[in-house]
Amino acid sequence: MANSPIQNMKQEFLEYVEIEKGRSVKTVENYDRYLTRFFEHAEIKNPKDISEAKIREFRLWLNRQPGVKETMKRRTQNYYLIALRSFLKYLAKRGIEALAPEKIELAKTEARELDLMSAQELSRLLNAPDTSELKGLRDKAILELFFSTGLRVSELVSLKRELDLTKDEFSIRGKGDKVRVVFISDEARRAVKNYLDKRDDMDDALFVQVANKSGKNVLAKKDSMRISARSIERIVKYYATKAGISRKVTPHVIRHSFATDLLSNGADLRSVQALLGHANITTTQVYTHVTDIHLREIHKNFHGKNRKDK
Repeated sequence: MANSPIQNMKQEFLEYVEIEKGRSVKTVENYDRYLTRFFEHAEIKNPKDISEAKIREFRLWLNRQPGVKETMKRRTQNYYLIALRSFLKYLAKRGIEALAPEKIELAKTEARELDLMSAQELSRLLNAPDTSELKGLRDKAILELFFSTGLRVSELVSLKRELDLTKDEFSIRGKGDKVRVVFISDEARRAVKNYLDKRDDMDDALFVQVANKSGKNVLAKKDSMRISARSIERIVKYYATKAGISRKVTPHVIRHSFATDLLSNGADLRSVQALLGHANITTTQVYTHVTDIHLREIHKNFHGKNRKDK
């Protein structure tokens, strides 16, 4: 199957997604995995082999995989379907006869519930690092930057040390290779400055691994390197536990807190969309539960004030 026409077309599609569409390497890897699994399961060798019947049978097979919650199974199905639909759109663009992309309908999923921290939990998290040591200074800067900017973890790890702290904003190249402006709070700027003031290495990454030597917290000079996204996820989890937060806390949960904080304080949805770097407003609308609370208060305070009857 390695030399089949569908495999050659898949490779060309993945290159198109990475180069022309500007998707991240991780996205390309995911598309590769989703498509490969479908092609192998459905025994697809040519574009004409892709049929609604084979897609339906594949979805049934996915749906019956053990050990996954029902709602997650439907979301996982959609990842496969989105990849396949994008592939079919690519074939149609090239004039290759195949199943029409619009024939693929995504599985309906339940409305996503956000994992949100309370204001008290957020405060405890941000103040959890021990800033008497370099590692704590770094981790404090990471947490404060997350909440100040709403950055994705992949965006935060890509930051360079040359960040201009004299300004309250900087540009970031995010998802889909799109550039947006994010803003840094006084607290975040101070935390980053305190961390950088203690660094004595030459690495150009803003956040690097820190190791202990002889009981002291110093930068690991010999193996200094940019910190990974997985390491940052572990850091956030560690401080959430230290802060006594029982719920699961990830970098994305802090991103949720960033968005809901803005909305609850009066920001409009379009502005929050821009700050988060969402391509579509519907993605940002997951946060409308915050504005719903404001609408309830508006209705309570202003509705029916001129009625004479009681």
